[in-house]
Amino acid sequence: MRPRSGRQNPPEMAGDPSPENPLPGSCLCGGVRFEVTAPFLWANHCHCSRCRKHSGAFGGTQGRVPREGFRLLAGEELIRVFRPEGGRVKAFCSVCGASLFGGEWPEGDEVAIRLGSLDGDPGIRPQFHNFVASRASWDELPDDGLPRYDEAHPGA
Repeated sequence: MRPRSGRQNPPEMAGDPSPENPLPGSCLCGGVRFEVTAPFLWANHCHCSRCRKHSGAFGGTQGRVPREGFRLLAGEELIRVFRPEGGRVKAFCSVCGASLFGGEWPEGDEVAIRLGSLDGDPGIRPQFHNFVASRASWDELPDDGLPRYDEAHPGA
């Protein structure tokens, strides 16, 4: 079961990305540029210690798109990948350090994109919190009504 099911688009959302309506994204310095041309499959807030250390914040907020709905436009040579043992990839710009991609980057059927790297509305909102059991002691989970999982979401 994919977390996307039952999703309702709030009226302020721009709509799903598509080939006719690509959603651009980039790193902080602009050296890495990409676009999303397919709707996001799901999105979440991750509170694991690795995302926390990678972001310098509570964790990371990401969305997944099918591989065929993602195009890297510039900066492939700037992307560095850290593969922690037993964890997901952390891909970032080697110039500015911006967190960009995760999951199985650059392989895999889906691309995990940090929503903060997008230059517009992704057409989706985070649908759950995962790895809440390993969140920082100072990380107060908001009362947002989203499901919470101590570990990984079972369908993600």
